[in-house]
Amino acid sequence: MALRTRMVGALAAGVAAAALLAAPAFAHVEVEADKAQAGAANVTLTFHGEAESQSAGIVSERVVLPQGIKPADVTLVKAPRGWTFTSSADGFTIAGPALKVGQDAEFAVTVTQLPTDATTLSFKTVETYSDGKVSRWIDLPEEGQPEPESPAPTITLKPAANQAEVTAGTTPSSNPSTAVSATAPAATRASNTAAEQTASSTGSGGSRVAWWIALAVAVIAGAGGLLLWRKRSSNPAP
Repeated sequence: MALRTRMVGALAAGVAAAALLAAPAFAHVEVEADKAQAGAANVTLTFHGEAESQSAGIVSERVVLPQGIKPADVTLVKAPRGWTFTSSADGFTIAGPALKVGQDAEFAVTVTQLPTDATTLSFKTVETYSDGKVSRWIDLPEEGQPEPESPAPTITLKPAANQAEVTAGTTPSSNPSTAVSATAPAATRASNTAAEQTASSTGSGGSRVAWWIALAVAVIAGAGGLLLWRKRSSNPAP
């Protein structure tokens, strides 16, 4: 019985030790976007750096920006009390007094515009603690592969607005107003052609009527002249 108790105690201690050793592996730096769409403007990125040290607090977060986002396009929105924002050649750093042990580092920035042709954006982040420990969350995820050991914070983007319309089958040629405009000249030409044909037919008919009227006038005039000549011939002058 005593042996069984010691075995159970040893097993429990082993499980607890394994849990403590594995705890840092669950810590991550994550990022979220309020408008996760390619080409979106004035996007707020919120970072959450999970504390993993049991003896020191976080003192800085250095972020390397992905291609398509310039440091000049990034401005600070929120940071821990006393922390400052500094731009660098490839990103920015937020640093300040050490946070309490176990306290996560949360900060947010605004990006002027996201790249229009990107599907994912990864923000390599280096996290530094007050005792000098450095955690590098810089591994890029690969499609079809398990999550890397120290993954960089990554967001997935929806296609840009114009690309989404094309994917849905909406193109400029399918615009009803454009279709009407495209067919209007043909209809106008057809209408004009019909009018010209009608006018031509009316003109030909008018000419034929005028010819018959002239002929009738000539016949009547000739007949009248003949009668007058006969009358004068039957009544000679005295």
